[in-house]
Amino acid sequence: MKKGIWSLILAMTVLQPSMAQDSKIYVKNIKTLQTTLGGQWDAAPILLLGGNNFIEISFDDLQHSYVHYTYTITHCDAYWNSSELLESEYMTGFSSNRIEDYGQSMNTQMEYNHYMLRIPNDDVELLISGNYRVTVYNDDGDGDEPVLETCFCVLEPMIGVDLEVTDNTDIDAHAQHQQVNFNINYANFRVINPVDEFKPVVYQNRRPDNRVEGLQPTYLRSNQLVYTHNRRLIFPAGNEYRRFEILDEYQPTMHVEEMEYFDPYYHATLFVDKPRRNYLFDKDQDGLYYVRNGDNIDSETESDYFYTHFTLDTPLLGNGEVYINGNLTNNQFDEAYRMTYNPIDHCYEAVLPLKQGSYNYQYLFVRDGETVGSTAEAEGNFYQTENEYTVLVYHRPFGSRYDKLIGYQHAIFSY
Repeated sequence: MKKGIWSLILAMTVLQPSMAQDSKIYVKNIKTLQTTLGGQWDAAPILLLGGNNFIEISFDDLQHSYVHYTYTITHCDAYWNSSELLESEYMTGFSSNRIEDYGQSMNTQMEYNHYMLRIPNDDVELLISGNYRVTVYNDDGDGDEPVLETCFCVLEPMIGVDLEVTDNTDIDAHAQHQQVNFNINYANFRVINPVDEFKPVVYQNRRPDNRVEGLQPTYLRSNQLVYTHNRRLIFPAGNEYRRFEILDEYQPTMHVEEMEYFDPYYHATLFVDKPRRNYLFDKDQDGLYYVRNGDNIDSETESDYFYTHFTLDTPLLGNGEVYINGNLTNNQFDEAYRMTYNPIDHCYEAVLPLKQGSYNYQYLFVRDGETVGSTAEAEGNFYQTENEYTVLVYHRPFGSRYDKLIGYQHAIFSY
């Protein structure tokens, strides 16, 4: 196999760790929102239609007192807009259901309630493939404003996808970028106008900000669409995610300089980070995190929250903002994850309340007026970086009212 290329072709019935869709938290008391397949922390939220698995959604409410949370499910198109289908067309059950599974924190300084929801369940069964958005509401409040949204996919495998990632791109070779090439194989699948009917979407490291959609094939073969030498499928390579662990209330662990207790909560100060000028190999998890405590017992309800202090030692970066990025921030450029520049110490700072566990993170710079984060300023871009890429293929024939998800492929570039 050629060095610098890993082409991975998977059986469509086997779902590997991959991407996570947009998750958004709208209130300050909700933390640690996770959406996974089968409750596996590293599994992509992609459910096989008619299979025997489930999507698990969990979150903590730092109010601690029990709240009646309800949820609704909305079917979406390939680009996460509402499909405007009737609920009876994509699910069985009631339009609004209560989250019944919860537990109270135990032996923690930060008190909270842990809520968990599985889909499908006794109240809800999904009928069609595609994208789904779950919206959670506080039923004890006015009930109109959501407290969070999270997303998952339902796969109905009908076509094949070949995926290749290379560091020999159309703009540089063995330098700062990686390029995705893929084929959609639709033999034995009825399609009249494949160019218009198929909608592929490509992700790097589950990030919604730099996903690529609206692609046109480079050329057509017999029963195959080929997407190659496409400039839109060239991604900045970035660097390996930074890592830390906050496991013990008293002893600093990985990348933690100091643990302190300021009544009533614990504080974890990470070692000062600096912009990276070279590629740094590390066995990261491409932005994921895993909740656990030092004893590895009842992690959902016996893991405490630590106020975690981040510092990036760099001069002020003008015309934009620096954000902490990864699944720990739901890959969102939210105000809660924006770093503040300290002109006295000449560094960026932020404090996040994080549940005990092992974390990946990176620093992204978002220029004014833009919505895509840049790794160049703090992490650098190096072709050796291990990144994971995902291709999702949706299908909408003429006259249909929704996008089916019929193809999926996942690959990890490893130099």
